[in-house]
Amino acid sequence: MFVYALKRLGVAVLVAITVSMVTFSLLYLSGDPAMALAGESATQQDIENIRRVYGFDRPIILQYLSWAWGALHGHLGYSNYLRTDVAAVVFERLPTTMTLGAAAISFALILSIPLGVLAAMRPNTVVDRFALTLAVVGQALPSFWFALILIFWLGIEWRLLPITGTESWKNFIMPAIALGYYVTPGVMRLTRAGMLEVLSSDYIRTARAKGLRSGTVLFKHALRNAIIPVVALTAVQFGFMLGGSIVIETIFAINGLGYLAWESIQRADMPVMQAIVLVLACIYIVLTFLADMLNAFLDPRIRVA
Repeated sequence: MFVYALKRLGVAVLVAITVSMVTFSLLYLSGDPAMALAGESATQQDIENIRRVYGFDRPIILQYLSWAWGALHGHLGYSNYLRTDVAAVVFERLPTTMTLGAAAISFALILSIPLGVLAAMRPNTVVDRFALTLAVVGQALPSFWFALILIFWLGIEWRLLPITGTESWKNFIMPAIALGYYVTPGVMRLTRAGMLEVLSSDYIRTARAKGLRSGTVLFKHALRNAIIPVVALTAVQFGFMLGGSIVIETIFAINGLGYLAWESIQRADMPVMQAIVLVLACIYIVLTFLADMLNAFLDPRIRVA
């Protein structure tokens, strides 16, 4: 297990370095950053002064190493628009996005895994068709359109839930449903397929022949093996949720990283965008690493693969 963990950790570090290089290149995506900071009315002397002050006149590799070293120590740059430290702004908004992502993935798992198990236990029945229909609707329905439907019915017509803000846990219900429902079809169908394969295997028939209770066979033997690909998919989808929450946070006016990213795009505030991309990518890498470790714990065969 230790050797496997070291291998996966090495891969994670290499991916993180690659992501940092791509993130750093965002600074030059829109052209000369010195000209962007100086503004349209700046003279050539002003641009040269800014280039010298911010270190843009140094070789690109030195700029990257300096930026990466600062990022390792929690310094992610200085916002051109907000005139404050980027790290303070990003980490102030991060808990809101993490809360929304955790609520959304919890909703998706609570809905999809039981449905996938029931559909596999009763294939080609009403339950199975209902689950598959729910999956098709979830894949076809855009999350922003579903969010607007929830706002109209739950927020305006029935007045059951608040539409905007983050004052209480109720504010996260509609955004979590809108964000999590898009993930539900993939998790449900993967759970169903895994359970169908496992339930037809020899060791399940042997366990039933030994007289083990149905609950023990289902949850201790079948679901433990069928859930392994679901764990990996959940980690990936949770990472996508954090990165893709910009639409949902904008619709519900939630002051998280997604809403901050939308504001930064409008303001052309590249240091903030750099920091958001880097932080979300690192969270995604950590989630993937933890999913690999959990899968290796659930299935020892993965460790020697």
